Amino acid sequence: MLLYLECPCTSFPRSFARDYKETYCYPPPSTIYGFLLSLIGEVDMAAHLGVKLAIGLIGNEPAISRVVRKQRHHKFSRAHLGTYPTSKFSKPNHHELLTDLQVVVQIDSSEDSASVTLEERVAIALSTPEKITRFGGLSLGESWALVNGIRLYRETDGIIRWLIKDNRGLISLPVWIERKRGQGKFQRFSLSCNSFSETCWVQILASQPTAQSSGFKASKLSEKSG
Repeated sequence: MLLYLECPCTSFPRSFARDYKETYCYPPPSTIYGFLLSLIGEVDMAAHLGVKLAIGLIGNEPAISRVVRKQRHHKFSRAHLGTYPTSKFSKPNHHELLTDLQVVVQIDSSEDSASVTLEERVAIALSTPEKITRFGGLSLGESWALVNGIRLYRETDGIIRWLIKDNRGLISLPVWIERKRGQGKFQRFSLSCNSFSETCWVQILASQPTAQSSGFKASKLSEKSG
């Protein structure tokens, strides 16, 4: 299945971005996977682990704009009981945006872990949307970045430049982000003008805990038991 989607304005904040929110110049596989789950109304991130995705761009490099946005800065605190006044916890920060993004996504569900594969559910969502249950707007990246639409790719849409896996590539993108542990799995890519190849496929798999973090947890448990 080959999908075409366009987003007039979006942002893919880099993992290390703090006050100045830099953006990845290309849609990360982790973001595309989350987008597809949102399309079919799936809230379980692990529902379709094992699926393979290939990501391509159409047209020129998306333009990067730098704007000033008001952002909230706070950590959860029992003292505030969920109340964070704007005057104390908000301040202006620079934010990078991508505009006029045209993306092509190819799905391979041959190793999908679900009985009803992601490819099948996306086909249902596109052909008979009344059969799915979802909520909120369909966005690519952050919740405000609504897409213009999604459909099957047509040759008239333009030539596809695919992201290909390349350990020496200059494009580093997250494939999976583990929010609870603050860890992730990254892959390096290059942008190819050649035809599609097997190196375009990226498999979505959850990252495993590192030995260091596992040992830390085990030591904490032993301290408590002792």
